[in-house]
Amino acid sequence: MAASRDAAQQAEQTVGPAPLVDAIRDAITSGDFAPNQRLVEAELSEQFGASRAAVRNVLVQLAGEGLVERIQNRGARVRAVSLDEAVEITEVRMSLEGLCAAKAAERATEDDRRALREIGRKMQDAVATGDVLGYSDLNRQLHALVLALSGQRTACDVLERLRGQNVRHQFRLAMHPGRPHISLPQHLDIIEALCAADPEAAEAAMRRHLRSVIDALPEVERPQPRRVGGA
Repeated sequence: MAASRDAAQQAEQTVGPAPLVDAIRDAITSGDFAPNQRLVEAELSEQFGASRAAVRNVLVQLAGEGLVERIQNRGARVRAVSLDEAVEITEVRMSLEGLCAAKAAERATEDDRRALREIGRKMQDAVATGDVLGYSDLNRQLHALVLALSGQRTACDVLERLRGQNVRHQFRLAMHPGRPHISLPQHLDIIEALCAADPEAAEAAMRRHLRSVIDALPEVERPQPRRVGGA
């Protein structure tokens, strides 16, 4: 009887092939829910086809990850990350991703280097053709590949949580005019160091890139003047 009850509870927390927590987390980190947007259990239950109890448990878990803010007597909402916190998150990324880049340089195989070079070529093509969204996706692919090659599971787990918290700032930075032209040579430097199997150069290149991100965040987050006449 207990086994049947456990199986039923597990089924409640699954949406299609993915666990409910992954489905709601992905909706938040992809921007489907805006910062400070209320997360109503009844609405989420209907949207994801899960019980309210299962949704409530997921919101508690996501609050622990820093994605959701629970307010007494007012339910839950998507937690908004301030500019100061976005800078702090990127400073942590700079240390951890620098470490991962160094480890990736030591571990990368010739097949891995070919994959890195291919991403670099596609990034150059995307910048040349003005494909900002394509370049942003390749950016994510490159950073994800560096983490995968590093073998640093603990660092990767921490960075995944930070990425989710910082997704709004990352998207705005990626869409900022002229940003791909600035970050492209930085990414190519990372790829070159990884392919040269040079851990120190790889770490330094990753840290320079993320320092550039930190320097750019205040400009990206500054309110833009309103245009007159819809121009």
